[in-house]
Amino acid sequence: MSADAAIATQGLTKSYGHSRGIVDITMSVDAGEVFGFLGPNGAGKTTTIRTLLDFIRATAGHATVLGLDPQRDVVEIHRQVGYLPGEFSLYGRMSGRDYLAFFADLRGGVDRKTVDTLADRLQSDLDAKISSLSHGNRQKIGLIQAFMHRPPLLILDEPTQGLDPIVQQTFHELVLEAREAGQTVFLSSHVLPEVERVCDRVGIIREGHLITVEDVGALKTHTVREIELHFASPVPSGAFADLPGVHDLVVHGDVVRCTVSGSIDPLIKAAARYEVIDVESHEPSLEDIFLTFYGRYGAEPA
Repeated sequence: MSADAAIATQGLTKSYGHSRGIVDITMSVDAGEVFGFLGPNGAGKTTTIRTLLDFIRATAGHATVLGLDPQRDVVEIHRQVGYLPGEFSLYGRMSGRDYLAFFADLRGGVDRKTVDTLADRLQSDLDAKISSLSHGNRQKIGLIQAFMHRPPLLILDEPTQGLDPIVQQTFHELVLEAREAGQTVFLSSHVLPEVERVCDRVGIIREGHLITVEDVGALKTHTVREIELHFASPVPSGAFADLPGVHDLVVHGDVVRCTVSGSIDPLIKAAARYEVIDVESHEPSLEDIFLTFYGRYGAEPA
């Protein structure tokens, strides 16, 4: 495991007997990157996170967090990590402001201006009693407590659940700002478009097994894109036959439709011999890519 990694695991395994946990998770999260940890509910995302933070103990394998051992150095790890659990509980009788002040005191003090700025950006009413808040508004308070002490590592488990689209956009901005400040973000999610926006790399977990870790850009190459070309006049179908990576070719007069896997360069060079008036490309979403991996490794998620 790399000594410079913010998070590193080697063969990390947690068994619950007959219930599925995680099996032989080996990965490394670089300092200063935003790492997306993707999988449906029950895939093992939360189990992995809870093991990293020593809320549960691994059955086998080893992990380091900020170069520290989760079992031996758990207090120091918790001091340096901003954590938002997937099931976030609050003290209902407190106001959001009192709750955050309580946690700020536990951390030895937090700049109140930082708290107020985060609350303003996330549109969070800190003076309302927590018991009166909706799920989304409670989630905002959870995000504030994770970000407010500007930790070197943020571990966020399904952080956007319950947030409206405007606040989700603000959250994405906060993540990118954290990366620019040199913080590391480990973001667990099944909301694939959001990791496309903010993550540098993505790990996909299925039924407790880590399927792949790849750059977000490289991940897109695993699925095909749909291309539609419009020409000034009809083109011969033979001009596009047998091009590498081109499938499902349909030539109808001055319109060519096909799917392309990998590089579109051969198709573009073939099209350049004619007068092109329009090109439509439907890029694969990360959800399509996610399902591609599930199809490759077994049944698709429910």
